This record gives sequence, structure tokens and C-alpha cells, in this order.
Amino acid sequence: MLEGAKSIGAGAATIASAGAAVGIGNVLSSSIHSVARNPSLAKQSFGYAILGFALTEAIASFAPMMAFLISFVFRSQKRKNG
Repeated sequence: MLEGAKSIGAGAATIASAGAAVGIGNVLSSSIHSVARNPSLAKQSFGYAILGFALTEAIASFAPMMAFLISFVFRSQKRKNG
């Protein structure tokens, strides 16, 4: 039963990858809108866009790390009958 729960937990941890993809889309969309509204601030908004990409990708890299942690590090303790 514990192995099944670990598989479900590891699968649920990877759902954050979909959230990261949506976040990257939002960052790109906001960057395009801001440059279209005020082209003179394109360099400054590009810096903010890169920061947004980096923080969103950090979440995307934490998701597989948590899935592997759940799958391989948390081992079930088998009790000996004695």
C-alpha cells in the first residue's frame, strides 16, 4: 500500500511542471504586452522577463526533484517478525 501511495505522490509532484509551463507563458505574454505599450523600456522589461523565467524554471526543476525524493529516498521499513 505504501508503494502505491508513493507512486501517487510522485505523480502529483510532477503536476508542478504544467504550472511552470503556464507561468512561462504568462511571463512571455506580459513581456510582449509591456514592450508593445512602451518600446522605450524594452531593455528594462527584458531584464524583468529573464528574472521571471528563472524563478519559474526553478519551480519546474523542484518538481522532478521532489518526485525522485518521494520515489527513491523514502524507503518503506520492513518489520521482522521475531
